[in-house]
Amino acid sequence: MTTLQPGDKAPSFCGIDQDGKKVTLSSFKGKKLILYCYPKDLTATCTVQACNLRDHHKALLKKGYVVVGVSPDDTPLHQKFRAKHELPFTLLADTDQKILKAYGVWAEKSMYGRKYMGVLRTTFIINEKGIIERVITKPRSSEHAKEILDPAY
Repeated sequence: MTTLQPGDKAPSFCGIDQDGKKVTLSSFKGKKLILYCYPKDLTATCTVQACNLRDHHKALLKKGYVVVGVSPDDTPLHQKFRAKHELPFTLLADTDQKILKAYGVWAEKSMYGRKYMGVLRTTFIINEKGIIERVITKPRSSEHAKEILDPAY
């Protein structure tokens, strides 16, 4: 589980998006950033989460948010995921898990008694100055935009 808390400075990052372009935390200076970390493109829960953010993207933009997803998948898989589900936001390929580790969401997981390293689904709301305002651990994939837009939810 991440040790990052509201009020902490967001760890800087440099990643490659689905189009092979470099993206850094400083690219979003002056903007509110939703950095959502998820395990795997084209899987059931991750698709539900991404499509929920897609379906509410205009409402998120209206509130001044920029959405960026990050997973350990590579750029070709991100391209396929974006195209298949018409995702209007950036997906970062973190194949070496540097971003995921910096945010404390790359950790040991367990499924059916088997232990493995993977992403702890977590969303960070980062303000215009690069400070973490909220951390949503274990987001509800089908209601994630509502969780972001209504902190009391």
